[in-house]
Amino acid sequence: MKILLLGGTGQVGWELRRALAPLGQVLAPRRADGADLGRIAPLLALVERVAPDVVVNAAAFTAVDDAESDPDPAWQINASAPEALAEFARVRGIWLVHYSSDYVFDGAKAVPYAEDDAADPVNVYGMSKLAGDRAILASGCRCLIFRTSWVFGAHGGNFVKTILNLARERETLRVVNDQLGAPTGAELIADVTAHALRSVLAPGGGALSGLYNLAASGETHWDEYARVILTEAEARGLELRARATAIVGIPTRDYPRPARRPVNSRLNTTKLRDTFDLRLPFWEGAVRRVVEEIVG
Repeated sequence: MKILLLGGTGQVGWELRRALAPLGQVLAPRRADGADLGRIAPLLALVERVAPDVVVNAAAFTAVDDAESDPDPAWQINASAPEALAEFARVRGIWLVHYSSDYVFDGAKAVPYAEDDAADPVNVYGMSKLAGDRAILASGCRCLIFRTSWVFGAHGGNFVKTILNLARERETLRVVNDQLGAPTGAELIADVTAHALRSVLAPGGGALSGLYNLAASGETHWDEYARVILTEAEARGLELRARATAIVGIPTRDYPRPARRPVNSRLNTTKLRDTFDLRLPFWEGAVRRVVEEIVG
């Protein structure tokens, strides 16, 4: 089996290169080779040339605040390119794996969001991701769309690295304390993807095509998340100016940003767990493991 991985240098893509390897040949071309979702014609030419059995799209425009002032790249990469890939997958009869976001929801619900809850994004990034989801589903191609949240990993930029860097520079960190979600490791996302792909590629697996929420178990606020990061870093002897006890929780209104964020980013993962017979670990363990990998 041949798997074409787009976005193989990102934090999820990096882990997918490992997790997908037992399933078959994994090809992870770079943007210079045509794997650029901002240029659809060369992208489709690349897919045609590779002729994969599965396309895994781990590439995305994720500069949430930038999208507010310059929305075109977000719409091109998060909506138009996935739509084109989905049509290609439908015509060729291959599988498309795609990653979406908790930001498709407005965050006003009091409980975790299920796959069939009404989507109502509060920022341009979320709108572009929702458009991509809908285009893929409308195409009729065989697909796995995984909506995830608060992604982090040892590779690429993310909240874990930001907090560690800031703690080296400052004695006190002010972190938002009224947004709720589940930090989800790139490693978990990659491993679940491989497990699900193995199931859908088996005889009769086409019935499993669709949209699934994928997030670690448990929930937390950003300030508590930051405390776990620094507590683990301190335990491993990393020299920091700011300690876990120096984190000050603040409301979102005291940290204004161009793009609004959902207050509730929790995702109900019952459908994923039941369909693929999975147990999703709690978020803290993966955070500690990634901090250990970063600190050394």
